[in-house]
Amino acid sequence: MSNQPDTPQQAWDAMLDGNQRFVSGKLAHPRQDIDRREALAAAQKPFAALFGCSDSRLSAEIIFDVGLGDLFVVRNAGQVIAETILGSLEYAVEVLGVHLIMVLGHDECGAIRATIDSTQGKLQAKGEFIKHIVASIEPTVLAANAKGIHDIDSVTALHIEDTINDLVSRSKIVREAIDTGKLAIVGANYKLVLGDIHPLVMVGQVS
Repeated sequence: MSNQPDTPQQAWDAMLDGNQRFVSGKLAHPRQDIDRREALAAAQKPFAALFGCSDSRLSAEIIFDVGLGDLFVVRNAGQVIAETILGSLEYAVEVLGVHLIMVLGHDECGAIRATIDSTQGKLQAKGEFIKHIVASIEPTVLAANAKGIHDIDSVTALHIEDTINDLVSRSKIVREAIDTGKLAIVGANYKLVLGDIHPLVMVGQVS
């Protein structure tokens, strides 16, 4: 990447700029040609990691208008923290040297909706491991309900915050990178209709 971001703020600015291009329809489609592909064959050096929901409408490189080798992407349904997720993000920070981790949720998330349904005794899904995902999100839903919060998007915002707290509290690698100013985390929500992102939580030297 030309002018590769080398601070958390620069990485966040690059993500914002790319998303604004996506929203406006003025896509640059950078770093997606054969030369870029060949240049990356030996090694990768992404500037940011994205941990997001697996929803098919959240194609990271598209909604942030970036190219091959720019983002280290980790996804699962409902962006639920697990040991494999923690290991992947630690790899992005310690080995690849990313400057930003974005935790990205979205409105009308199916995993959040399933968890809300479960707390109301209405979950239709039968899969054993779907229920594991629901169980991971359920504490956030119950805590939100206890505060009188029932709207799915408000619950999603709390889930993003809880996910970041879990990531920071469990990973020494991530905490140390934040403390030394090498890394920042941004939690954001993606709007499916408009295509824009709304930052909700910022940790580290980023604004």
